[in-house]
Amino acid sequence: QKFELSPEALYLTINLIDRFLSVKVVPRRELQLLGMRAMLISTKYEEIWPPEVNDLVCIADRAYTHEQILIMEKTILGRLEWTLTVPTHYVFLARFIKASIPDPKMENMVYFLAELGIMHYETIRYCPSMVAASAVYAARCTLKKTPAWTDTLKFHTGYTEQQLMECAKLLACFHSKAVDSRLQVVYRKYSSSLRGAVALIPACQNLLSGVVSSA
Repeated sequence: QKFELSPEALYLTINLIDRFLSVKVVPRRELQLLGMRAMLISTKYEEIWPPEVNDLVCIADRAYTHEQILIMEKTILGRLEWTLTVPTHYVFLARFIKASIPDPKMENMVYFLAELGIMHYETIRYCPSMVAASAVYAARCTLKKTPAWTDTLKFHTGYTEQQLMECAKLLACFHSKAVDSRLQVVYRKYSSSLRGAVALIPACQNLLSGVVSSA
């Protein structure tokens, strides 16, 4: 919010962090540095006016130097072989939300569930398209849309309702625990009236109990 960055930059940042951590062990004390540098790389790729290195030095309370940040950038790009054009969750979310013919509350709920998902390690085993489709499905269940999954959504996502069930249940579980989570940024973001206060809507009990009706 401080830099008014696009959602594309957020999802690319998460992608860069996940991929880098899969090929290199990073000491705990350097995780913030990794996140800062991944964000700057993604904003250079996605934004017209990305933040500058000095901006990040300031918001990190000068925990890292200008040189340390630049060295981390070279390390990330080298390890990832400069592969920045990737299918992030956002690419699929934008398409699948459109196929769902959403209202603003529905759209905000999908993004809320997706952002909860990318914060948790458990979703790393699912590909971005499945997390995106599961977020749409879980959002429709939460807002009691009927049917929960349509032929149009099945066609555009390539997933059946049954294929999404496991991941959707996981997202619903994250939703139910969000208010008490130590990580409150996403919950606070979507508790705002600007986001339809969708975080305050109770999680889908049918998903939590494992019973969902397609009727």
